Amino acid sequence: MTAKRALVILAKGAEEMETVIPTDIMRRAGISVTVAGLTGKEPVQCSRDVLICPDKSLEDARKEGPYDVVVLPGGNLGAQNLSESPAVKEVLKDQDGRKGLIAAICAGPTALLAHGIGYGCKVTTHPLAKDKMMSGDHYKYSESRVEKDGHILTSRGPGTSFEFGLVIVETLLGKEVAAQVKAPLVLKD
Repeated sequence: MTAKRALVILAKGAEEMETVIPTDIMRRAGISVTVAGLTGKEPVQCSRDVLICPDKSLEDARKEGPYDVVVLPGGNLGAQNLSESPAVKEVLKDQDGRKGLIAAICAGPTALLAHGIGYGCKVTTHPLAKDKMMSGDHYKYSESRVEKDGHILTSRGPGTSFEFGLVIVETLLGKEVAAQVKAPLVLKD
């Protein structure tokens, strides 16, 4: 079995925890994760001024697709940058067309709205992004910490990053692998 592959799209203003924690959890599960810089390979300044160095540019990462999951971290500015990017739209349309897993957290799901992805699905977002997400009546809203509807997976914020990452692992590799990854993390149940 070839390793599952994940694409994490990192935009300026992304929320650090929502980028790093799911990436870490997926890598612990043996998923090959590519953190792709939206505008290139340079270090990306995140929402709390932490710099994250992408593995490669989104342009280069796209050439290595398709991926088993595309992950969109949140952060207001990060989500706005994802929402305004034609390249992100193309990646999402391709992933959606193949019914490949699309995972977005916090304000990240607003990029799904901006690019017309997952209409009709049940989704969740950070509470402050709810009104924006529900404008236009394209989604059903959930208050769940992590919500999965078909191939669309959404989550609420920095505090749900571990659960979000573990549900990605469970979706791609099964409950048993997710449980093996979770055990040494010493998470509160």
